[in-house]
Amino acid sequence: MDIREKVEEFRRDFQRLRDEIGKMIVGHEDVVEGVLICLFAGGHCLLEGVPGLGKTLLVRTLSQALELKFSRIQFTPDLMPADIVGTNLVVDDDKGGRCFRFQPGPVFAQIILADEINRATPKTQSALLEAMQEHSVTTGGNRYQLEEPFLVMATQNPIEMEGTYPLPEAQLDRFMFKVLVAGSSREQLKEILTRTTEFKVPQTAKVLDGVKVEEWKALVRETVVAPHLKDYAARLVLATHAKSEYGTELAKKYVRFGSSPRGAQAVMLGAKVRALVHGRYNIAFEDIMAIALPALRHRVLLNFEGEAEGVTTDRIVADALESTPKEPPAEGEKKAG
Repeated sequence: MDIREKVEEFRRDFQRLRDEIGKMIVGHEDVVEGVLICLFAGGHCLLEGVPGLGKTLLVRTLSQALELKFSRIQFTPDLMPADIVGTNLVVDDDKGGRCFRFQPGPVFAQIILADEINRATPKTQSALLEAMQEHSVTTGGNRYQLEEPFLVMATQNPIEMEGTYPLPEAQLDRFMFKVLVAGSSREQLKEILTRTTEFKVPQTAKVLDGVKVEEWKALVRETVVAPHLKDYAARLVLATHAKSEYGTELAKKYVRFGSSPRGAQAVMLGAKVRALVHGRYNIAFEDIMAIALPALRHRVLLNFEGEAEGVTTDRIVADALESTPKEPPAEGEKKAG
């Protein structure tokens, strides 16, 4: 199979997966695409929206369309780290004595639904840090490798809602995308009523298994990126930094910390998936620009002035996109802003 055939097969599998999810999820095409990009890029996804918009249903439907082990963790204020990663239990051995045996927690799956993750305390939220970054769990002096592919799909309510705790910055940075889930339109609500209040309920079919997902993840990594596009992605990320020579005026006024290098990695990997979805084996400027917002919005931290004036991180990223030229500026020219 040559590369064009592989790209076409990837497009078909991506579309089949999107169609299966579409049987259960009405609208939200951009949200579904963002989740699938994370899947094939090997990243984790954070879905934010008020209760009742279908965030949990989306992740559950994705698990039903994939032949992968699924686990759901309902985050509550009294949830403990051991409830996620597992714990060592005292058990009787074959010789009549006692020994410690590790009892794996729900994190030992391939698709993890971390439901309402910001309703648990930061200590419990951080229990996922090693699993998300290293795809392993260390407890009792032993390290346990998690099965690939491993994907955390977390949902959270807006932090203004009662009973929520802000996610630690270190954990936010480990999510490849932060996708905002908005409300449904009038026509979408009518379709939701048709699908959910009548006798016939849509069923989701299996589309891909873990081996195929890993194969497509490898194809994403092989996708070609020209040097000038890497440079553009780097300058775009640096444009969110207040102290960078490429920082925009808005960033210099309102940003405390700009995006980390993981933001640049998320932009590049997401752009590669998007290019393949559109039938290209090389990325374009439009791919980077389309991916920048979900990849960077949660990695920009505002200063006190920005918080006080109600500036959003989306505005900072949008300004970086507008201010960053596609071609690098000549020596001595103004970088951005």
